Amino acid sequence: MIANHPEREQIRLENVLFALGNALRLEIVKTLADGSELSCGALRQDVAKSTMTHHWRVLRDSGVIWQRPQGRENLISLRREDLDARFPGLLDTLLEAALRNNWQE
Repeated sequence: MIANHPEREQIRLENVLFALGNALRLEIVKTLADGSELSCGALRQDVAKSTMTHHWRVLRDSGVIWQRPQGRENLISLRREDLDARFPGLLDTLLEAALRNNWQE
């Protein structure tokens, strides 16, 4: 594993909400919500690699994602189990709200 993954007990609500308060990071979480593990390249979209590195760090340091090296890539997955244990229902509520908001736009 890559450093700076907080333990489950160290995940703080304000850090999770800050991380998910960015549209690009929320889109990443929506993509990972099905339980998939994807490479950084698959999630990158049309954004500079350095910008994505910043977003990965915010998500990782807040406890929202796991990031693990696999060859020359990092694989990313959602820490759903840890987030659900710390804040029951929060992730589902945020994802549902994000989906509803996208349908209205």
